Amino acid sequence: MSGHNKWANIKHRKAAQDSKRSAEFTKVIRELTVAARSGGGDPNMNARLRTAMDKARQVNMPKDTVERAIKRGTGELEGVNYEEIMYEGYAPAGVAMYISTLTDNKNRTTADIRHILSKYGGNLAESGSVAWQFERKGIITVKKEAVSDGDEFMMVSIDAGADDIREDEGYEIVTSAENLVKVVDALKSTGYEVESYEHTFIPKTTVHVNGRDAEKVLQVVGLIEDLDDVQEVYANFDIDDKELEEIMSKIG
Repeated sequence: MSGHNKWANIKHRKAAQDSKRSAEFTKVIRELTVAARSGGGDPNMNARLRTAMDKARQVNMPKDTVERAIKRGTGELEGVNYEEIMYEGYAPAGVAMYISTLTDNKNRTTADIRHILSKYGGNLAESGSVAWQFERKGIITVKKEAVSDGDEFMMVSIDAGADDIREDEGYEIVTSAENLVKVVDALKSTGYEVESYEHTFIPKTTVHVNGRDAEKVLQVVGLIEDLDDVQEVYANFDIDDKELEEIMSKIG
């Protein structure tokens, strides 16, 4: 879990930069389109679309942009046909990577990911060689100041189906993938403000990295995640907080 928390914090910091806003919009628009294509344009009947719409609100995406993306997915407007592909590979120091993409050109996406991995001493792997090292879960974050009674908050979460609750700078709730929306609804109906929620893949074990290896792993993950075709990067690394801050101050 620590590896997930730290990389989630890095992503949040990156997404907050103005220069990253356009790339973030691209990823959310693709997810809206594919979610609508796979499950229809009604968020009340399509949990994936509802999650994508909430993510669009989190990044302050204009309403008309959201509506156009959904209509492209349902076929009301013409649009690009994106294919969902999961890539598996290894970064330096044997760190396993599971990469979620939405692409209209598989050859381009494969070449881009392979180039970055090869440049830093990693490699693409065969299908199935990495996936087993991750579990599909739901993650919900709630700001600490939004919770006045920690015991009540935990009880509501657990009763709704939460598997684990971690308290750090805020609260992070881990659920099964199936229970994610159910727990979100329970929290909101009880008056708690949910900061964010998402489906994710959590590593079963982590590889501790430091020094030059840690720097290369962070560079690889960041560069791959910045690709337009890449939606999410999941990696099973862990790194000390102090070293993480030092490396991030160097690579941005």
